[in-house]
Amino acid sequence: MRPLPLFLILFCLPALSLVAQSNIGVHDPVMIRQDSTYYLFCTGRGISVFSSKDRVNWQKEKPVFDTLPWGVQAVPGFKNHIWAPDISYHNGLYYLFYSVSTFGKNTSCIGVATNKTLHPGDPAFKWVDHGKVIESIPGRDMWNAIDPNVIWDEQDQPWLAFGSFWNGLKLVKLNKTLTAIDTPQQWHPLASRKINYYQPDSNAGDGAIEAPFLFRKGAYYYLFASVDYCCKGAQSTYKMIVGRSEKLTGPYLDKAGVPLVKSGGTLLLQGDTDWHGVGHNAVCSFDGVDYLVFHGYDAKDRGRSRLRIEKLSWVDGWPLVQQP
Repeated sequence: MRPLPLFLILFCLPALSLVAQSNIGVHDPVMIRQDSTYYLFCTGRGISVFSSKDRVNWQKEKPVFDTLPWGVQAVPGFKNHIWAPDISYHNGLYYLFYSVSTFGKNTSCIGVATNKTLHPGDPAFKWVDHGKVIESIPGRDMWNAIDPNVIWDEQDQPWLAFGSFWNGLKLVKLNKTLTAIDTPQQWHPLASRKINYYQPDSNAGDGAIEAPFLFRKGAYYYLFASVDYCCKGAQSTYKMIVGRSEKLTGPYLDKAGVPLVKSGGTLLLQGDTDWHGVGHNAVCSFDGVDYLVFHGYDAKDRGRSRLRIEKLSWVDGWPLVQQP
């Protein structure tokens, strides 16, 4: 029998389950590349994972966790639906931070897992969970331990940005293994959307800010964050803001010089006629090009959440989303 041409073989292989970027339903995506393969991690049961060779067609991979027993014990109501992962590579290890929480409460934890490789077929592939790094407790903490993002400073010291609603976004120094807060503890405020910044209370509703992501470019650290409301489909008002600082620990200011801890923030991208809302972004660089990775609520598909990847340019020291 004459063999089929290669293009027909590829066309007929359903096992690949490739899905175009515009059809991937994700929340809170982050992206990294190992060798020639891109990996996408996002909110989902056990942490959802996709792989791609071109950032356009994606294949669903096995979730990171089958179960997470410590999360069930730490957060009442948690059912292995893990939020807002953050992926990075440092000194031979991939670090995957993630959030354990339930909606609308600050009974939350941030954990971390490591792996030597992201390729599932590699014999060295194995996620090693190191458990809880930080937690927030109602009545004790006026912040929420979700939406982690790790960054290393000029001295190769790791720091963790995190937070959602309440009194806003925080930055804390980690130990060298990234498994605990360093001692003596160093905490810094990053951003807040409190209507009355100087009189915080226990109501999170007037502090709609979350998803910090820190990115160094040139002489500045840039703080990206999402404000207003996600997860409401056609009623979503999510949008992204940015500020910058010469120091990792801040203060972060917007273009007008307003501190982000006092409700400042320069608008980066918001919803339009095609998207009800856009947000929870990561920033990554491949081959000298910077990309904004985020999710948006598709106005042409009943407000469903979809993956978006857009190029970033820089004008006068500020990021600008390139229009397709």
